[in-house]
Amino acid sequence: MATANKNLSQYDKNMVPSAKDFRFGIVVSEWNESITENLYKGAFEALIENGAKEENIVKWDVPGSFELIYGSKRMIDTQNVDAVIAIGSVIQGETKHFDFVCEGVAQGIKDLNILTDVPVVFCVLTDNTLQQAIDRSGGKHGNKGTEAAIVAVKMANLRKETRG
Repeated sequence: MATANKNLSQYDKNMVPSAKDFRFGIVVSEWNESITENLYKGAFEALIENGAKEENIVKWDVPGSFELIYGSKRMIDTQNVDAVIAIGSVIQGETKHFDFVCEGVAQGIKDLNILTDVPVVFCVLTDNTLQQAIDRSGGKHGNKGTEAAIVAVKMANLRKETRG
């Protein structure tokens, strides 16, 4: 879990397997677009920095965070990817909608990880304020998209190493 002092963009490159032989899907919510596009940039740059080829990174946009589940499933079914990063941002409002969306997306992505052979990385910010989202999408706490990309590389490598 991220703490107030953790920079989400910091990692030891020596601890990350090469991404050169993997194909990645990134599904990005259009809701809170300024946040999600910054998360996407962080993820994309980290994948490239760790050897992924640009032509092996497929980006799809979906309307909102709830749609990340379907988009990720279709990405797995049609794009021959080794890992998917689901990027979204849900910011607390005045109604319980926040709770339902956050719970549904978390459970849906968990279900994809159980039901498919392709890891789906949860990169959905669930913040109380816009400022918290800004701080975690390239602001003072770094970029959660960068962290998600490193997770995706490690999980794609785990998948490769454990296939029979």
